[in-house]
Amino acid sequence: MSKIPVTVITGFLGAGKTTLVRQVLQSPQSAGLAVLVNEFGEVGIDGSLLENCCDTPVVELTNGCLCCTVQEDFLPTMRYLLERPTPPTGILIETSGLALPKPLVQAFTWPDIRTRTTVDGVITLVDGENLLTGQLSRYYTDGVPLTEHDTPLAELLSDQLACADLVLLNKADTLTSEQQTQLITWLQTQVRPGVKIIPCHYGQVPVEVLLAQGMAVEDDLAQRPSHHDQEHDEDDHDQEVQAVVLTGGAIAQPELLIQRLQEMINHYEIYRAKGWANVAGKPLRLVIQGVGTRIHTYYDRPWKEQESRRTQVVLIGRNIPDGLGLGF
Repeated sequence: MSKIPVTVITGFLGAGKTTLVRQVLQSPQSAGLAVLVNEFGEVGIDGSLLENCCDTPVVELTNGCLCCTVQEDFLPTMRYLLERPTPPTGILIETSGLALPKPLVQAFTWPDIRTRTTVDGVITLVDGENLLTGQLSRYYTDGVPLTEHDTPLAELLSDQLACADLVLLNKADTLTSEQQTQLITWLQTQVRPGVKIIPCHYGQVPVEVLLAQGMAVEDDLAQRPSHHDQEHDEDDHDQEVQAVVLTGGAIAQPELLIQRLQEMINHYEIYRAKGWANVAGKPLRLVIQGVGTRIHTYYDRPWKEQESRRTQVVLIGRNIPDGLGLGF
């Protein structure tokens, strides 16, 4: 039997991983795929955004990075997918934005997983604007890579790039041609020789480029260095990061909610905001996506009869004070 190909999609918080997965699932090539989504925090947002875009089964793991919970969460979930009456023809794994990709790939060397699957490729998404002006900008200066990676976020970015078989420079529409050239030049210093870097917008890349890379990554781990190769079992790369859930009722004026979230982002170290709002008088839920200081909203689908119509936003960051509320 041929092994089931697995594509790992990694990248920092808000880089566009879920949007990329949606693009794949809405293509004809998605037939037979299964999706595993890893969320940091107790509330799953990304899985809900994916479950209605197609008939592909979506399994969601919340409240931690897969790289830290491989044995407890990931391996049982993989066994569940592989032992279904009709196993998937391929698997997409969307990691948490705080996950280290290499420990996850190492799990595919386990005997009962290795015999049935192969890691077809690791795709790393980079938010170009965030790299220039956001939380990641401190690791990139005037087109020259910094040599010291002594903070958790810097090491995380470095590890995600070092493990990549393909890098997508996402949100390229927010960059000038000169900025794109500078970032690509810098990214080339961070990846292995031969790794392609593709500028894109909303993750719009031909599916043929993303799937069927045939890399067998689990057999090539020695060529993918990590800052956590020796100490990952005791690693605390995500322990200082919080996921805070804000809830509320119906919102009469969505712009006031966005203003409130913008105030929080400006005052606190918030990397990511995501969720949805119940807008009074609207049959559709309003999706909220925030990265850095940017907040984007759109209506995605009608509320389901069995679900609670409430406003719920997850904030991910550091040193977020207790007691924050939406005020609605």
